[in-house]
Amino acid sequence: MPNTIHVVPVTGLVPYAAGLAWQRRLARQRIDGQRDEDLLLLLEHEPVVTLGRGATEGNLVAAPELLAAAGIATAEVERGGDVTYHGPGQLVGYPILDLGRWRKDLHWYLRQVEEALIQALSSLGVAGFRVPGYTGVWVGDPEGADSTADRAKGRARKIASIGVHVSRWVTWHGFALNVTREPLEKFGLIVPCGIPDVRMTCLEQEGASRDFATVREAIRAGFGSAFETTAEFTETVEPGADLVSVRGIADLTDLTDIATGAAR
Repeated sequence: MPNTIHVVPVTGLVPYAAGLAWQRRLARQRIDGQRDEDLLLLLEHEPVVTLGRGATEGNLVAAPELLAAAGIATAEVERGGDVTYHGPGQLVGYPILDLGRWRKDLHWYLRQVEEALIQALSSLGVAGFRVPGYTGVWVGDPEGADSTADRAKGRARKIASIGVHVSRWVTWHGFALNVTREPLEKFGLIVPCGIPDVRMTCLEQEGASRDFATVREAIRAGFGSAFETTAEFTETVEPGADLVSVRGIADLTDLTDIATGAAR
């Protein structure tokens, strides 16, 4: 059996730049052979619009000045995909896995992340599915994503976005699952994932639980099932925590001053 996936729940709101630096540091340690654990970081970000390698300028609807005035940061990053939004009410997951111990196949990895989320949604009473040609997870009518008109009517709605980066078969970046309605209005500032007329949704809007602890547990179980391994929580990481002493993982590095805000 491949490595256990150590699921690291982080409370509070994490500034995007700090979370990105944390991922990169952990991934570099894995690449350099200084770390042996497969990790899945679960957290919420402060408001930010991120642009992946495939981002098109026209998909950023709001001017950067307007975003800054609204307290929304912007960041160009190395992940695949177009433009997306992260913020409160959305659970973001960053798997830092060594695919050399799993399967050296990026397409397989993306499908496994989708499957983990689909299984998590199922346990929460929501039927999720894939749409050919669009990485991520959708709900509603599978045929409703075939045209911009159908998408605009909300026949199929996107609930989770995925954008990853892989270097020497170590992954970082990951997925964003909308939990509450809070982030939905912010998607009007962009063309989410570069998909014309896409309608974004969330667990709350689909009648499922908006409790973050419940959603984290569903994702943990979904990853364990999809990757056919054990996925287990470490201790919860709180703002200002020194992660050296976190149970189940070796010296995860210091998260001091990375996370702020109220826990959910």
